[in-house]
Amino acid sequence: MHLSTIEFGSLLSYSPRGMSYFNRESRTAMNALKHDEYVSNSPILMSDFISKMVKEDMTTLPFAHFFQNNPILVPVPNSSLMRPGTLWVPQRLANALIKQELRSVVECVRRIKPLPKAATSLSENRPKATQHYDSIEIQKILSLSSDDIILVDDIITRGATIFGIANKLADVFPTDRIKAFAAIRTISLPTDFKEVYDPCIGKIMLIGEEIFRTP
Repeated sequence: MHLSTIEFGSLLSYSPRGMSYFNRESRTAMNALKHDEYVSNSPILMSDFISKMVKEDMTTLPFAHFFQNNPILVPVPNSSLMRPGTLWVPQRLANALIKQELRSVVECVRRIKPLPKAATSLSENRPKATQHYDSIEIQKILSLSSDDIILVDDIITRGATIFGIANKLADVFPTDRIKAFAAIRTISLPTDFKEVYDPCIGKIMLIGEEIFRTP
């Protein structure tokens, strides 16, 4: 694979195990995103709520520069094969960002082989980056209108999905700058969890055959 490190930004965080009030609130936010439910006192879809926060806080977000050079937003496909009517939250997020005038969307990544969901798999059974790389294809595009590509995902755990897809994109667009945006990142240890709204910029790295994410 061409890339050994992918830079990513995320807006929120959630704790899958902690039992404090804020830990539980983070899981409520995660579930609302996974199903793209209506949230807030003035009902708004979670995907639209995320994009609205990104737009309003753009001047202070650590990953704001991701959106400065007219990037192409590429939604990350689901782990299963797509069927008509399937909820595709990364697509909704990407389109919601477009509503906030945060550039254009190109749906050029397609899953051709289903994989287990990372969120519901034991750590040792989660698909590796190479499996994601081998299970997707880039649909034919003659050219992109930008040299910057942002993969858009709902939740990032280790980052193996994003890493595999980024490398597949790099095969087709070797000179483009590829980064990722995930609405929520998983904080595995409850003691490391701070709060739901916790914007960050970090890296996904391949070390040996394993993927590591920081922070």
